[in-house]
Amino acid sequence: MSDQNPQVMLETSMGTIKIELFKEKAPITVRNFLSYAKEGHYDGLIFHRVIKDFMVQGGGMNENMEIKKPKFAIKNEATNGLLNKRGTLAMARTAVVDSATCQFFINTVDNAFLDHKGKHQDHFGYCVFGQVLEGMDIVDQIRAVKTGTKNGHSDVPLQPVFITSARLIEQEA
Repeated sequence: MSDQNPQVMLETSMGTIKIELFKEKAPITVRNFLSYAKEGHYDGLIFHRVIKDFMVQGGGMNENMEIKKPKFAIKNEATNGLLNKRGTLAMARTAVVDSATCQFFINTVDNAFLDHKGKHQDHFGYCVFGQVLEGMDIVDQIRAVKTGTKNGHSDVPLQPVFITSARLIEQEA
């Protein structure tokens, strides 16, 4: 097994985003994300929530805003010291600390308010587990799309932005 961090090629309908995953800092989260990628879970889903000066979120819904059934929830590794800076990937979750499954978001700005600040659920934060290596220009194109409301969800791109595939990049040993 290589000492290198795994890398994932996220193909979208707007272009390619190359991602590095922090396996040492967020081992549970990285394993989880890679299992969804390897199973093709993300293929054909959309970025269903786009807020320009916040983040772009995807990995859980199709263009009809139907949820693709996730596996089990994972432990929140937000205590890993990584910060929700522009270009980082973090797991989306509900108000419940350990509720993340398959949905992730890419921070489009520094979002310090999402960082871990304490054990209470209001301060626990969102686990950063990766960063964009190449393709931040694509993320910026996605964040700039026009959004509206669809099937009761707000901040939905009016023209769907698809995740066509998420694949592990095989690296040289």
